[in-house]
Amino acid sequence: MNTQTTNTSLADFIWKNADDLWGPFRHTEFGKVILPFTLLRRLECVLEPSREEVRDAYTSMADEGIDMDLVLRDLTGYPFYNTSDYSLASLGGTRTRTNLEDYIASFSANARVIFEQFDFANTIAKMDKAGVLYKICQNFAAIPLHPDEVPERVMSNVYEHLIRKFGAEVNEAAEDFMTPRDVVHLAVELLLDPDDQMFIENPGLIRTLYDPTCGTGGFLSDGMEHIDGLRDRYSVAPVIIPHGQELEPETHAVCLAGMLLKTLETDPGRDLSKNIKLGSTLSEDQFANDRFHYCVSNPPFGKKWEMDQTAVTREHREKGFDGRFGPKLPGVGDGSMLFLQHLVSKLESPEKGGGRGAIILSGSPLFNGRAGQGESEIRRHLLEQDVVEAIIALPQEIFFRTGIGTYIWILSTKKPAHRKGRVQLINATDMYESMRKSEGNKRRRVGEAQTRDIVGMYSAFEETRESKIFDSTAFGYRRIRVLRPLRKKIAITEEGLAKLEEEKPWAKLTEDQREGWRALLHDQMGTEHGWHWVDGWMKGAAKKDAGLGKVTATHVKMLQRVFGVRDPELDPVTDKKGNILPDDDLTDYENVPMGTDIHDYLATEVLPHAEDAYIDEGYRDETDGAVGIVGYEINFNRYFYEYQPPRDLEEIDADLNAVEAEIAAILAEVTE
Repeated sequence: MNTQTTNTSLADFIWKNADDLWGPFRHTEFGKVILPFTLLRRLECVLEPSREEVRDAYTSMADEGIDMDLVLRDLTGYPFYNTSDYSLASLGGTRTRTNLEDYIASFSANARVIFEQFDFANTIAKMDKAGVLYKICQNFAAIPLHPDEVPERVMSNVYEHLIRKFGAEVNEAAEDFMTPRDVVHLAVELLLDPDDQMFIENPGLIRTLYDPTCGTGGFLSDGMEHIDGLRDRYSVAPVIIPHGQELEPETHAVCLAGMLLKTLETDPGRDLSKNIKLGSTLSEDQFANDRFHYCVSNPPFGKKWEMDQTAVTREHREKGFDGRFGPKLPGVGDGSMLFLQHLVSKLESPEKGGGRGAIILSGSPLFNGRAGQGESEIRRHLLEQDVVEAIIALPQEIFFRTGIGTYIWILSTKKPAHRKGRVQLINATDMYESMRKSEGNKRRRVGEAQTRDIVGMYSAFEETRESKIFDSTAFGYRRIRVLRPLRKKIAITEEGLAKLEEEKPWAKLTEDQREGWRALLHDQMGTEHGWHWVDGWMKGAAKKDAGLGKVTATHVKMLQRVFGVRDPELDPVTDKKGNILPDDDLTDYENVPMGTDIHDYLATEVLPHAEDAYIDEGYRDETDGAVGIVGYEINFNRYFYEYQPPRDLEEIDADLNAVEAEIAAILAEVTE
């Protein structure tokens, strides 16, 4: 086979092994064969140059009381090894299963776990029984996957293409949870580029990078490559130490394999795969006591968090702001904002130099939830704590399974002085290049030129057409409740009596009770009364006739509801203390921009349209106690919308005439 260096061609070549699996295996099982075999072949190719030396050392020194783990790692140059005499090409055709099991068991423990997470032993047994095991082993033995032939970045793309193919086979949207490489690269550049000068001025600096939804490890690999790409600018190379957590065992296994192949120049024997944990980040935080210099994530868009709800709710209740989820919790239908809070909680504290984060989210975290609700309270907390540096609106159609708008949030606990109290919004929706061939919904990519432009705008921190800068409080508002006086009377009419039949409290009365009230109401037909008349009239009637049942406030409100008539000429209705009662049907809410006096707002925006309106002084914020509930939302359209005037009618008519002429010409050809 000619060496393949493109993502799709190599992935498609590998996937062709599925042709030999038809029959014994269902198509939904192909991935459980192809993915672990791909990883096995990759590890085998990496170890091939030192295979004989490792085997000889293991055979000759195993009984000498030496720590063979250290010796063998040193020989391979990687934090893993294999002591078996076998390879995929030499397993033999008669004892293939036994030999392959021995081959895998001879890996160091940190590599064996990869195959355990795929439940590979059962897959091998099934392949052996079906008579396809030897054939597949031979197929993969012929695929050159050594890093010299297939670089790590290409191999990472291959893994992800295979996972996407597997997801498609089992009708699962694996692409929903995968970040395209161009988006990964942009996020990492935004995250790390501002600190390049710091690395230059501090040779040998060690920094940590964390991804709580690491998948196959794309962000972690790209972060390490960013530093490697600047190596010629340093006298002593800086180091990025990756950490991550992943929910799905298969993608976690792929990430483990990728990390096994990475080495640090300052510590080549270090096993980076130990930093990649398995489990749900929201409910099983494997780095509960850790903070990091850099954090990056692309959590799944719009995914429910009901499986984590018990643990998250407990942490919110018991730890409050000392935990990850201090503000109110978002709706259970979307966990994006939980990951947003989690990421902030993992940033290094300001006292230790602070940290920076980048997280890719859909548009809903910008505006979901009204004032006082979980989503708004989370935005409020982040903005008032001044940890939001920038939000970048990305082009649509850049993800595999969705064309929706997406955004990169840049977060920081070490804002430079000129960014303190400020938030930068960047509109990069038109900054893309079209793809010659689409991949699912992905028809566009953020190319290198666009990445440089976006990072440049972020770094410049200047007002332009695409870049706007705001005070953090500019996104805040107070939601006030605006009341109108109750101006109603009671008018007993046939129409009201008909409405009464639709009321639930009415339906709960006995038929005799309903008949009794109907008779009394017919006696009042055509009369008008004050609003409070109903209360005295009903209780007086029930006192005279016990068969009518006990009169409650619910029954009084029922009659007021069906016989009440609004009359703007009436004086406002008051209670026994003389307080004006509000008309619930006319209650409204207004969002008053932060910094604007609510009474001034009422005077200029409301009273000209409703001169008797007034503010409900009892509707107050839980945090500051002031009138009105504080809310925060970030509306990109408000800041970047540009009015496009409609086309001239003459121009539209000309286009229509041209189309009509074209249709007429086509019809003429058909009818000739």
